[in-house]
Amino acid sequence: MYRSSPLPLLLLGFAAGVGVLQLQASLPPRPAFLVAAGLLAAWVALRGGRLAPMSTPAAGAARRLCAGIAACCLGFGYAAWRADLRLSDALPSAWEGEDVVVVGVVDDLPHTSDRGARFTLAVETVVTPGAVVPRRLSLAWYAQWQKGGAIDPVPVLVAGERWRLVLRLKRPHGTVNPDGFDVEAWLLENNLRATGYVRRDDANRRLDAFARRPADVVQRARSAIRDRVLAALPESPTAGVLVALAIGDQRSITEAQWQVFNRTGVTHLVSISGLHVTVFAAIAAAGAFALARRSARLTSRVPARRLAALAGVGAAAAYVLLAGAQVPAQRTLLMLAVVAAGLWLARPGTASMVWLWALAAVLAWDPWATLSSGFWLSFGAVGVLLYGAGGRIASGPATGTAARLGREFRAALQAQWLVTVGMVPLTLALFQQVSLISPVANAVAIPLVTFVVVPLALTGVFLPVDALWQAADALFALLMRLLEAMSAWPGAVWQQHAPPAWALPAAVVGIAWLAAPRGVPARALGGLWLLPLFVVVPPRPGAGEFRMTVLDVGQGLAVVVETQHRTLLYDTGPRYTDVADAGGRIVVPFLRAAGVARLDTLVVSHQDSDHSGGLRSVRQSVPVAALLSSLPIDGPVAERLPPAGDDARRCLAGQRWTWDAVTFTLLHPLPAQYADPKARTNDLSCVLRVDSAHGSVLLTGDIEAVSELQLLGRDPAALKADVLVVPHHGSRTSSTPAFVAAVAPAVAVFTSGYRNRFGHPRADIVARYRAAQRYRTDRDGALTFSFAAGGARLPRTERAWRRRYWHDPPREEASPLD
Repeated sequence: MYRSSPLPLLLLGFAAGVGVLQLQASLPPRPAFLVAAGLLAAWVALRGGRLAPMSTPAAGAARRLCAGIAACCLGFGYAAWRADLRLSDALPSAWEGEDVVVVGVVDDLPHTSDRGARFTLAVETVVTPGAVVPRRLSLAWYAQWQKGGAIDPVPVLVAGERWRLVLRLKRPHGTVNPDGFDVEAWLLENNLRATGYVRRDDANRRLDAFARRPADVVQRARSAIRDRVLAALPESPTAGVLVALAIGDQRSITEAQWQVFNRTGVTHLVSISGLHVTVFAAIAAAGAFALARRSARLTSRVPARRLAALAGVGAAAAYVLLAGAQVPAQRTLLMLAVVAAGLWLARPGTASMVWLWALAAVLAWDPWATLSSGFWLSFGAVGVLLYGAGGRIASGPATGTAARLGREFRAALQAQWLVTVGMVPLTLALFQQVSLISPVANAVAIPLVTFVVVPLALTGVFLPVDALWQAADALFALLMRLLEAMSAWPGAVWQQHAPPAWALPAAVVGIAWLAAPRGVPARALGGLWLLPLFVVVPPRPGAGEFRMTVLDVGQGLAVVVETQHRTLLYDTGPRYTDVADAGGRIVVPFLRAAGVARLDTLVVSHQDSDHSGGLRSVRQSVPVAALLSSLPIDGPVAERLPPAGDDARRCLAGQRWTWDAVTFTLLHPLPAQYADPKARTNDLSCVLRVDSAHGSVLLTGDIEAVSELQLLGRDPAALKADVLVVPHHGSRTSSTPAFVAAVAPAVAVFTSGYRNRFGHPRADIVARYRAAQRYRTDRDGALTFSFAAGGARLPRTERAWRRRYWHDPPREEASPLD
């Protein structure tokens, strides 16, 4: 009789079903029914396999396949049920932009800066009659600027405090761009069902210094540890890294440090990784084992190994809670728990079964984990190692210390090679870059951070000795200098386009072939299956054609125009904070994913920060051959201009050039307007026209009625265009009836932020374009126009193209947030 357990396929099928749900544009109508049906089918398959083993391998394989399909349905239905519950906790549209009074508890570590504080609030009571507010909110409390430049700071917020606050909220909404970060998915995973800010009101007050919920105890402990670390290292630039290693709070790590970690491939070491949790659990288990062996009475009842396993899991659980329960830490904790359970039940199981149990358990706890890159990198790295352990990693008998050390050294090298090569498809798909110096950097960083820095930092958590953190910080500072030097090496990072989706399964086949056990023929040929990742590039427009992408950057503007061989960027989007802007967060990732390694021309229309805010990030990340702008040489953005010697010129009406049979013409401003002291910066906007045999585009920046009148007076025929990016985001200062009539666009594009404080686009201005097809980036996401033979003038809207069930398109009647 043939017997084989369907359990592996049940676990894998459940995980696959959860993952498939996250690709859906809408939720199924009856998720609870799917859960019940899948649970019943999986139980029948599992029970039937035990009671009635099949007589042939084929029959057994068929039953395992049916079990996997049943588990997939179960996972799909379970994830849909969880999603339906979470989405039901929503802010009604009627309460967007309205003042609501709530009582709630600060539910996470607040992040403070000169601008104010950001924090999570767990709502306990809604005071405003009739108001409906979700249970968890992501809030900002902004510092108020006074006359003379003084700042009225926000109150000091501490995790676990109970506050009464006056809030103004909006539904979860983020920018949606090709290959861009999905803010709405992140908000869903973190159960933040509305965002907003605290209103300046005398009714805001602290009710309790400590709410005394169980979760508040953990958060207050994390807050105390963070304060101790920062107090012990007041001047250290790497203090934020020590905070991340101790409690998992990475918000104090600077953008420059993240760039170094990414380029050297050691990002996993500055989070609470599985390796850190395992080492901590092993130390705790070893201590418990040594103590248990001293008690004959205790070990006569419970073996010391079981007690040690229990202590290790308990220590790991405490560490994971302290670290904020990130996915890699969760995965390791669940793996350790499965191993400990197997030891207690005398059924330890294989490493692959432990991995599968952890995979299913993580997704049962957090069905949205598949939306984070950490999930794929964490489980992917362990999966590659488990697969390679059966084939390529050195093994076999070795006698003598030298031989044993040599074998272990070879095994470590092979494991590092396996992880480095095995993770290439994922890192290219997720980040479009691979660190080429990662093996060398990790060879130094892993032992130092894991076995020295982290133990010192964790010992400092339990012992009130600042010298422990200072020693850990000094060692990491030395490592940081080495990493910075390595990061600056030419060719430290391979950057490229985003590979096509079909290339990833092919690459997995190639990795499996390369890492196959000895005896599998022609393993080196597995590398050929990786070639599509590198050689299949995104298609460019043909000769005489061009593609225009209006990126969704919020309240601002960034437009990419691609011809057959050239690329132009018009504006760089807004600056969000002192350390973040649309250039680094949206524009550069888009260019990299599209395979744009160089900008032939960068046009910055004018100096307003919603158009020039991302300039520095773009300049730091992408080579620029020529820059055209109306930026003042001695203005506040002068430091963002390229150094002397670069081709940086002012925009002047009449400038013209042709790329690949596509013509670019600047229509505004005139030279005399730069000398006019009364000229507004908006009216100095560079107005660019793009023409081809297949259509035309007019990019207008923030020109206002005065500039529109000047353009009409010079050459109204030059304004006629098929697509118009509407001036000044649809403000009433622009889009005069005469200008709209002269352009007569078939398509009008409004680039505005969701519920922005300016009220853009104004309804009466939108109505002036009633003869055109109208699109809004806040409602439609990024817009991609293809001007090609036989191509339609209508764009591909990213929100429709990448539609997911958690996306919340704004309503037509949406009003400004403030």
